[in-house]
Amino acid sequence: MGMNWMVYIVIAMLVIILISNCLKIVQEYVRGAVFRLGRYVGIRGPGLVFLIPFVERMRRVDLRVITMDVPRQECMTVDNVTVSVDAVVYFRVVDPTKAILKVNDYIKATHLLAQTTLRNVVGQSELDALLSHRDQLNEKIQKIVDEGTDPWGVKVSMVETKEVELPEGMQRAMAAQAEAERERRAKVVHAEGEYQASENLAKAAEIISAEPAALQLRYLQTLSSIATDRSNTILFPLPLDMITAFIPKSNLGKK
Repeated sequence: MGMNWMVYIVIAMLVIILISNCLKIVQEYVRGAVFRLGRYVGIRGPGLVFLIPFVERMRRVDLRVITMDVPRQECMTVDNVTVSVDAVVYFRVVDPTKAILKVNDYIKATHLLAQTTLRNVVGQSELDALLSHRDQLNEKIQKIVDEGTDPWGVKVSMVETKEVELPEGMQRAMAAQAEAERERRAKVVHAEGEYQASENLAKAAEIISAEPAALQLRYLQTLSSIATDRSNTILFPLPLDMITAFIPKSNLGKK
């Protein structure tokens, strides 16, 4: 009787192992490439997948977007400046069959292709374009890498360069250039202000010259503005023309 129970237990364990090898659960974001005796027979999933035990094998492929960090690359630009550039690549599998059959490791292959493409594109660009037109650089890298990974069933959706590191000497030179540019703009603005002020002064002189009394009033206004501080002592000549301007003509005739 005891031997029968042992046999039942062994049979039950074998059935459990057999069922575990036959039934596989595939997530919604995963597809399974099934091989029967080494031959590819198709993609299955998501959900519950039945496999012939010891005959069929399944390799899983994740269809979600993969974020891959491209390590820092030392590159030489067209204008002979050494820069260090790193980037981030976003890609996903759109054809699981190609991702399994056409390339050994699609993640590693995409990673290496992104590295070489980053070095090549930076090496074909100038430093100014690398710093000021980074969006165009990202689009160019994304297009080249996407064309290279298309036979593998991989779609590269976006490439973003994170940081462009320059040598210290180049950073100091660019800082000096930026400072000189700001000084040039300041001088231009100051010169334009002087020019506009001179034009306004010339127009004011024309208006004042038409009325001699206006010049005298302006003179008195200037004295009033500088006499606000009582600690100052102001000495100024009093022209006779200023006095005669305020004396009626009838009084002048009597004298």
